[in-house]
Amino acid sequence: MTASAPSRAHCVTVWYDGGCPLCAREIAWLRRLDRARRIDFVDVAAGAPASCPIDRADLLARFHARENGALLSGAAAFAAMWRAIPLLRPLGLIARNRGVLAGFEAGYRLFLRIRPRLQRLVLRWERR
Repeated sequence: MTASAPSRAHCVTVWYDGGCPLCAREIAWLRRLDRARRIDFVDVAAGAPASCPIDRADLLARFHARENGALLSGAAAFAAMWRAIPLLRPLGLIARNRGVLAGFEAGYRLFLRIRPRLQRLVLRWERR
């Protein structure tokens, strides 16, 4: 590795729905925060690349990430991504506590239920 190459010591792969306006906005924000380029963001909306570990429909239905070889889903996947970004790392470390992670997962499941309505609102807002 050259001196100018980013550190890949903590590399996380994230699969996300680029066709979702909420997801696209969040990933754009997280890319800006990931200055060390420790996260590989994979948009599965256009088609599942060969690197996808599970079915494309499952990847689009729920957030997934791979951290240190382990495939994670839901709040655990978000926590892995947060740990890779220095600004968000404390939140990701707190999520290693089972109780905290269970609370984040409950919040994520609630979000999944209202996600379609939020997507419609964002699309309407963007059309203005």
